[in-house]
Amino acid sequence: MTKDLVPGSFRDPSGSLFFLDGEIYRRVNPSYKDHYDCLMSSGLYEDLASSGLLVAHDEVEIDDSVASGAYKTLKPEMIPFISYPHEWCFSQLKDAALATLEIQKKALARGMTLKDCSAYNIQFANGKPVFIDTLSFEKYVEGQPWVAYKQFCQHFLAPLALMSLKDVRFNQLFRIYIDGVPLDLAGSILPWRTKLSFSLLLHIHLHAKSQKYYSDKAIDKSKRIPKVSKQSMLGLIDSLESCIRGLKWIPKGTEWVDYYSDDSYVSEALDDKKRLVTEYLKEINPKTLWDLGANTGLHSRIASDLGAYTVSFDIDPACVEVNYLQVKKTGEKNVLPLLLDLTNPSPSIGWDNDERQSVTERGPADAAMALALIHHLAISNNVPLGRVADYFSKLCNALIIEFVPKSDHKVQILLTTREDIFPGYTQEGFENAFNGRFEIKRRDVLADSDRILYLMIKRQETR
Repeated sequence: MTKDLVPGSFRDPSGSLFFLDGEIYRRVNPSYKDHYDCLMSSGLYEDLASSGLLVAHDEVEIDDSVASGAYKTLKPEMIPFISYPHEWCFSQLKDAALATLEIQKKALARGMTLKDCSAYNIQFANGKPVFIDTLSFEKYVEGQPWVAYKQFCQHFLAPLALMSLKDVRFNQLFRIYIDGVPLDLAGSILPWRTKLSFSLLLHIHLHAKSQKYYSDKAIDKSKRIPKVSKQSMLGLIDSLESCIRGLKWIPKGTEWVDYYSDDSYVSEALDDKKRLVTEYLKEINPKTLWDLGANTGLHSRIASDLGAYTVSFDIDPACVEVNYLQVKKTGEKNVLPLLLDLTNPSPSIGWDNDERQSVTERGPADAAMALALIHHLAISNNVPLGRVADYFSKLCNALIIEFVPKSDHKVQILLTTREDIFPGYTQEGFENAFNGRFEIKRRDVLADSDRILYLMIKRQETR
């Protein structure tokens, strides 16, 4: 048996996550015994798991050499794809925040409380946010303040306020601040008018001032700490919930969110493309698929309808927002919209650059699609075709890719603003570049178009 610890769980003294022969397990340390027993006996676990707010688990027995000294060993349900807050759209982070507050309210009703509120404790499964850290609950002690209040504000309220009131791209601060956006930084960026909002004044501006005031002062433990009643804590949660519900971001028309409503394709070419994508997918039958440059998910849904769990990546926050709202509206369970800039993909971050995985480390997927994308990488971003092929070979075992030639209207637009320094950007150059990593199984010219669709399988020697 091969046991591999999950690097991101090393901070928790209550337990740890590990993989054993490809399956995920959670060790519960003896120090967490009383809290775990309360979680299970109070009815809180059953309530949260049955409502889809907490990942379900089974208690299992495994070899003592693997789980020596553990109080319990749990086998949680697997999350199909682990994502991080800097990859979420506005509504995903908002829904994650509201789910966390709902969990805290349910916990208080059962005599427990959340001891931490990291956004990394939320994942998306079946189209909804789900809390994955079973060991984040502890028994509630009357009068004690909510220890996770600061963390909630840094991980949820501050970034949501910045995304809503300044620029939606501020969620990328999660790449830098793995412990959440510092409140003093958020307060310095937010518009002055936010100080006229009682909730934002209280939870961000005054909260930041309080943090700064006490940051270099020793706490006199002999002095009586003011008690916080459960009713006051519920009032705090209601205030946070009301504030977050009031934050909005409306995706406006961008070059990409309106992509399929312009002249990118005549209907015949688009219909032919959908037909061919369907044929290719049926031929390779992937269980997992990454749609790279998915726009609002038109072709992602072809894959998901055929049974593939589809991660629907795009660089445009508006596209990802529209895609996610469609997932919510229709109750889709097999599509996960996420933000991704392929020219600067999600890196490994955290302690020792090992706490959160890069997007590459979370692959490879059975298959990937790169539709209407190659010209943006090769011409807009000067990435050599060979480098594109090398990177795609790390992400997937099969590839559906569209070659957009220089004669295409979209490529001509790209070349109007720059010199054509791409003599190798031809069909022959494209095929030669990808032949080193992939075997071309099919090539089809799209109807009423010069574009060519390819089905490729990664060569065995590169796997």
